[in-house]
Amino acid sequence: MFEHVKALVFDVFGTVVDWREGIAREAGPFLARLGRADIDAHAFADAWRARYQPAMEEIRSGRRGFTRLDTLHRENLEQVLQAHGIAPAQIGEAALDELNHAWHRLDPWPEAVAGLTRLKRRFIIAPLSNGNIALMTNMAKRAGIPWDAILGAEVAQAYKPDPPAYLRTAEVLGIRPAELCLVAAHNGDLKAARAAGLATAFVPRPAEHGPGQRKDLEAEEAWDVVARDFQDLAHRLGV
Repeated sequence: MFEHVKALVFDVFGTVVDWREGIAREAGPFLARLGRADIDAHAFADAWRARYQPAMEEIRSGRRGFTRLDTLHRENLEQVLQAHGIAPAQIGEAALDELNHAWHRLDPWPEAVAGLTRLKRRFIIAPLSNGNIALMTNMAKRAGIPWDAILGAEVAQAYKPDPPAYLRTAEVLGIRPAELCLVAAHNGDLKAARAAGLATAFVPRPAEHGPGQRKDLEAEEAWDVVARDFQDLAHRLGV
């Protein structure tokens, strides 16, 4: 079926970049400066990420209008700090913004950029992320991620796994849903993409949630392609 696929779009947090290590790397010194070295940086990253889906669900449910992820991340950061007995108002806007923008400075998985560069030879490649345009652009610029376009929630005005997130992305690219393939390390994301008519490719990232990861270690359905990593994906797609 991949002879009909014209574009590959990628989940980003966890699939392209290692969000947990990147956030922990910056949270550790931030917490130390506050005199809170007692808070584990990886646990802090996990707690921050845990508020990601509930924040987006407020928008998916219609209880809140579309709000870009940078804003949701900032609100979630303040909530996590408060949960640890830290008053955000005492930290200052500049320091809070700097840590919030750690999401813009995440590192790709080791083979990701090289694999994307290969895939780009044959396919249009773009993020289909819940991240906003500035976040995705800054991340790509810093890390050398070779996107052809920056797409995702802010373009579609919808957060995955809502169908419009996938369908409007295909529409923006001027192609049919069947000509678009989502590449993701998350079975749930792929399930929603398949329901919207997209092709699917699973690439596991068994370290996304650290050494205790229990989910998304393997393909849970017969996705169109299952690959070890992006280099293997390029090989399997004949690039």
